[in-house]
Amino acid sequence: MARSLPAMVLVAALALAGLAAGARAGDIAIYWGQNGNEGTLAQTCATGNYKFVNVAFLPTFGKGQTPVLNLAGHCNPATNGCTGVGADIKSCQSRGIKVFLSIGGGVGSYGLSSPADARKVAKYLWDNYLGGNSKSRPLGDAVLDGIDFDIESGGSLYWDDLARELKSYSRWGRKPVYLAAAPQCPFPDASLGAALATGRFDYVWVQFYNNPPCQYSASAGVGGLASAWARWTSIRAGRVFLGLPAAPQAAGSGFVPTSDLVAQVLPVVKNATKYGGIMLWSRFYDGLTGYSDAVKSQV
Repeated sequence: MARSLPAMVLVAALALAGLAAGARAGDIAIYWGQNGNEGTLAQTCATGNYKFVNVAFLPTFGKGQTPVLNLAGHCNPATNGCTGVGADIKSCQSRGIKVFLSIGGGVGSYGLSSPADARKVAKYLWDNYLGGNSKSRPLGDAVLDGIDFDIESGGSLYWDDLARELKSYSRWGRKPVYLAAAPQCPFPDASLGAALATGRFDYVWVQFYNNPPCQYSASAGVGGLASAWARWTSIRAGRVFLGLPAAPQAAGSGFVPTSDLVAQVLPVVKNATKYGGIMLWSRFYDGLTGYSDAVKSQV
């Protein structure tokens, strides 16, 4: 019996190591909606690669504008042509995937003019995409899991008000309203700094691309990314994700080859207790390169 003790200790140690590794296991988030050649939303979720899908974008809202959805070549919301996407949303959710509506984007006409404007936009999002009962829901009767803030223009004011208002609707619906954000990697983000400081965000996928000082490159190494990552994982948020382009042509700079991601970057970012995984832009590019297929077992 005495000789079996070391074996028992070894098994216990391995079990603890497994639990620790499991705690750092991450998921993959993806953006879908900006290329008609990327397949349907249901097909995207059926890959089994993603736990979060951001339907992109609602690029027109706020400041008195009528909100307008833009899903590029997928459907035409002006003719109620996107309501069928609702069935795909439900299909994704049945697989345990959270689906968000992404507001903003790199190109659009959006912004908030006041706290009252933020409340109005929150009410619109609740009624038309979340748990409300509007008869003019652009994506049909599907109830999305939350809203993703991809705010890259439109000023920096009142996004904190919008976050607080949206989160307050959690007490009215059948399920919580989750909030996500996609800030740039320079810390703090110029547009979303105040909003993220509210602590209302469940998921933050930081864009570690198109910003050379805080992105990885073979020549610069992981130092700049590691420094920025340490700051981002210190914020009040649920889980923080490493945002990456899924192909070299998906961004101006910041593409990380899968071999470098696994060998150089993931060992650094997975040390953070708030590590949530990676975010990829976008499903179209991921379909071209197979990036998520190559790294999902390591994320």
